[in-house]
Amino acid sequence: MTPAEEQPAAAAALAPLRAGDEASVTLRIPCAPEYVGTARLTILGVAGRMGYTYDQIEDIRLAVGEACTNAIDRAARSGAPGPLITITCQVEVSKLTIEVEDNVSHSADVPDVEARAGEVEGMNPQELGALLMEILVDEVGIEAPPGGGTRVRLVKYASTDHQG
Repeated sequence: MTPAEEQPAAAAALAPLRAGDEASVTLRIPCAPEYVGTARLTILGVAGRMGYTYDQIEDIRLAVGEACTNAIDRAARSGAPGPLITITCQVEVSKLTIEVEDNVSHSADVPDVEARAGEVEGMNPQELGALLMEILVDEVGIEAPPGGGTRVRLVKYASTDHQG
């Protein structure tokens, strides 16, 4: 592609999302530390397409990295063979919803996202990670699906009207 041909493609990538631009992006990675960077780079591309500011994109990337790290920690404690992390980004005009799901066996330490900042000192790493995610994005949900594993749902609204 010549530089002249690349300019329209780059401009299209930076154009604001409109109704009908909704998309779903899914990434499946091994539940291992060396792949967290791959997840963060994918989020950079998806969130960058949505027009978030640099700081907002970094917050989203950090929250996704924390969700992946928590899955990796659970996998290391469980000793489960071949755990995977599936990251699904649902791109909408008004928000980005990211689900980070692992297939690590259920454990009693699914973090409590209602943790208070004043209680940080006694928190385990899973709880600290949940608190950090809650600070970085607009909504966080953590659940243990019936089939096993843990699902973290992160939502970042496109408008600052919804930020908490």
